[in-house]
Amino acid sequence: MVVQNPYVVMKDGTIKQVNPFTGTEVWFIPGRGNKPDPNARPKTAQKIETHVPEDYCSFCEASYWDTTPEKSRLLRHQDGRYEHIDHLPAAEMNKTKPIFRRISNLFEIVSTDYWKKNYEYFLSDKNLAWKNRYLADSAGREHVLHVMKTKMRLSRMTEKQIEETPPDTIFNMSDSFFGGAHELIISGPHFKAGSQYDTDLLASGDMTPEEHFHFFKFTIRSAQDITENNRYVRYISIFQNWLAPAGASFNHLHKQLVALDEWGFSVQREVELVRENSNIYNEFATNFASYHNLVFAENDYAIAFISVGHRSPTLAIYSKSRNCRPEEHTDDELRGFSNLVHACHAAMGSNIPCNEEWYYLPQDAVERIPWHILIKWRTNTPAGFEGGTKIYTNTLAPTEMRDIMVPQLYKLRAEGRVIVKNIATECPAKANALRYYEK
Repeated sequence: MVVQNPYVVMKDGTIKQVNPFTGTEVWFIPGRGNKPDPNARPKTAQKIETHVPEDYCSFCEASYWDTTPEKSRLLRHQDGRYEHIDHLPAAEMNKTKPIFRRISNLFEIVSTDYWKKNYEYFLSDKNLAWKNRYLADSAGREHVLHVMKTKMRLSRMTEKQIEETPPDTIFNMSDSFFGGAHELIISGPHFKAGSQYDTDLLASGDMTPEEHFHFFKFTIRSAQDITENNRYVRYISIFQNWLAPAGASFNHLHKQLVALDEWGFSVQREVELVRENSNIYNEFATNFASYHNLVFAENDYAIAFISVGHRSPTLAIYSKSRNCRPEEHTDDELRGFSNLVHACHAAMGSNIPCNEEWYYLPQDAVERIPWHILIKWRTNTPAGFEGGTKIYTNTLAPTEMRDIMVPQLYKLRAEGRVIVKNIATECPAKANALRYYEK
């Protein structure tokens, strides 16, 4: 599909947009909404009491026992070193304080039973050995029984039914804890240091650039491990829901990884479009954004701009690398890309509900699509007009969204909180800046 005129500004200020990759039609209608203020404290904010250890939700430090066995945790030592601890024994949960933890989701979107029944999947030798070690330890057995019984209660089993289920049956049901393919990457703190209000949550932009780089690297490492232990996986959906209006179950920073046996419609469509036009991402993403003055940040490895034609106001960050998969990026490429994503989160602030969505080249694809991330602000709610016309309305013009981001980026860069080489008019925004099509 070729969109002839994807961005039309009408005389009254209405902006008609059509996303060249999805065909979604969106109108910005002046006067239908207010601009979000990244620095504003919500009026609903409530004072909090400081708890040590934190116990505000099921992902907090005091709740380790209530979450599934840890596949991995990342530690940061006082000398600046980072260390992975894989397959942590239950008895050692509270001996170290991780900055990130990797666990299986208690309620999977694509379940372990799905893989077993449709593909005859079974735990890999590595994951089976871990499960056996974990259950051979008394603390491990107690932990698995505790979490499994919690899951059974939440699945509406009666206490009598749970009590009558033999432990060995429960242990057999726990394969998803050790070899499931829906995982969570959970940040350590719930609140920022020195928080006074319940809205002072630790968000992606509150990390240092170095911490955010390791957040990305830890997530990518986890995705690789899922693939290595389940050969039926064709793609892993990686996303971050921030705050309840964006679909977050807990207001505690975490990413999700959901393995799929197909690419999903969005990636399938992008692959098909690039078959028709190998340079489509330059033409309709970065070049288009540059020609309409929507590029707001750039460095040697990535470029960030306002993306048009989305149901929600959307930031786009594209890797310039010729490498199309996250795990193929060098540390320099990954750090440069992470720095821009981090800067976007920091500039928009922690009070805007949003989804961070990753798009990249599937393992079994031969076409080339660049790794890119969309950050969608969940600040508007579709209603009857959208349902009946399939024309969606946004409360922010792309230029307004840019003008929110740019002053914040200048301020944060001056304070040393973000690493951004070029902002707004400093950006080279050269034509065909993306090198994904290079073999």
